[in-house]
Amino acid sequence: MICSANNLVRDYGMGKVLDHVSLVINEKEKWGVVGVNGAGKSTLLRILAGAEQPDAGTVSWGPGKTVSWLQQDPQWDPQQTVLQVVLSQARKQGETEEYEARSILTQLKMNDFSQLLGQCSGGQRRRVALACALIRDCDLLILDEPTNHLDQQMILWLEKQLSRFNKALLIVTHDRVFLDRVTDRILEVDHGHLYAYQTDFSGFLQQKAQRLAEERASERKRLAYLRKEAQWIRRGAQARSTKSKDRIERFHQLSAVPRLHNAKPLVMGSVSSHLGSSVVDIRKLCYSVQEKPLIDQFSMLIGRHERLGIIGENGCGKTTLLRLIAQQLKPQSGTIQLGETVRIGYFSQELQELDPSMRIIDLVRQAGETIRTEDGEISASQMLQRFLFEPHRQWQPLGLCSGGEKRRLGLLRVLMQAPNVLLLDEPTNDLDIPTLMVLEEFLDEFDGAVLAVSHDRYFLDRVCERLLVFEPQGKLTLTHQSYSEFLQQTCLPAAAAPSAQKTSQPSKTRIRLTYMEKRELEELEPELQQLQDQLEQLDQAMAQTQAYPQLQQLSDQRRQLSDLLEQKTERWMELSEKAGG
Repeated sequence: MICSANNLVRDYGMGKVLDHVSLVINEKEKWGVVGVNGAGKSTLLRILAGAEQPDAGTVSWGPGKTVSWLQQDPQWDPQQTVLQVVLSQARKQGETEEYEARSILTQLKMNDFSQLLGQCSGGQRRRVALACALIRDCDLLILDEPTNHLDQQMILWLEKQLSRFNKALLIVTHDRVFLDRVTDRILEVDHGHLYAYQTDFSGFLQQKAQRLAEERASERKRLAYLRKEAQWIRRGAQARSTKSKDRIERFHQLSAVPRLHNAKPLVMGSVSSHLGSSVVDIRKLCYSVQEKPLIDQFSMLIGRHERLGIIGENGCGKTTLLRLIAQQLKPQSGTIQLGETVRIGYFSQELQELDPSMRIIDLVRQAGETIRTEDGEISASQMLQRFLFEPHRQWQPLGLCSGGEKRRLGLLRVLMQAPNVLLLDEPTNDLDIPTLMVLEEFLDEFDGAVLAVSHDRYFLDRVCERLLVFEPQGKLTLTHQSYSEFLQQTCLPAAAAPSAQKTSQPSKTRIRLTYMEKRELEELEPELQQLQDQLEQLDQAMAQTQAYPQLQQLSDQRRQLSDLLEQKTERWMELSEKAGG
């Protein structure tokens, strides 16, 4: 054993983020931590790393065991050089540590050791933080979103390092391919509880679906029992015998159990504006920074149903191109002509710079008091509820939101503008996996053009139909390959990808549902809910029936209905898995 957490409780005043949770981490175990934004993943990591104290519970470490922690946003002196920052985090000081620091920074393509931290880009600061975590000799390595702001070469390099890492690992990431290739166990944080799965991410999806089905079945039985026992108690049951006392006590115990929480799905719906045939016409575009050409003589026509993935190394000019199209920057030469009907929605990382004291509802109202959707016109508050911000949370300051919740708010603000051209700058950073799945489905149906800068392999394979590749000296090349195919020809041979036995299913080229399968999946979801409602009605009828023949008839109906529900659920899981790649 390396460390154990016992009955941890953490409450920030909005309900328990961690509710008496326990965990044991043993040598060489590689845990991937998943859960929706705000569920408490980073809180758990901070407590285990000793950076935050729980309200209750303890964390115990084995003798001599040590931890190294990569936090999301470390605060260091911006006047220190890159090398000084990394050396300051080493456990020892000396020539050996300096050699190792220089070696790690070189592998992370941070070759200017004298560069001040304050002059580094977001991606460069992330690589410095990663070097600080890797230079510390430890028994447990804790990484919080290590792939954020890293380009594909760096992600593949990190995959290789962690696959060969022979110590324990605890990692929070929303990169599904990365999870499958690096981890062998999944820890889910859900409504204050921890659920451990001894499998990779692909296996976790199946086991979670099975767990939820079992929990729903158990909840139905509990409610049926309580309804029956409530009738017995209302008839005037007296605790005259030990048997009656035990029965009444069991009723009160089961009554005190909280009802099963049915998680609300994220609803990402809006109505895009009409888009004409003329969208974006780029001609001989040039843009340089400090005499370094980022974009050189680039021309392209973007169609109304464009699905374009934009890829390249950090600092090559991807965000610059989006800002030029969004008319936040002016071309140094060349032209960008937008169609008359174009309404651009630019999803950037601007929320990081907003006033943390601003209330959530006020932020959304800046984009508009109402939004037009397929269901009619709804208010900003109702739209927030669709994005899983309950009314009591809407009046809280932005400073209490997690990084993923801020990104979700940024996405909401963009969609409230009813755009018909979406520019997405690293949309997968900080968004949880359920939100990413909903976003991918939304983009499938979006009636407009989508341009996405991303290094998420699964997202690009799932959403984009062609790639725009940034090359040296500002050259841009279009390819109709999937991202996985592109990596096979370029990055993977040079990066020595991890062994084939850890290759994950999501890294393959996406598999789309047929039209009939898509219709079937859409019809199955309300049908499953209807079958569950019918089961509950049968349970109520059985609880109120005393006549044996009628009870036998209801029991037969319930068995047939339960078998049908199981068949429909299996089909839904099969189609959902196919839709997810």
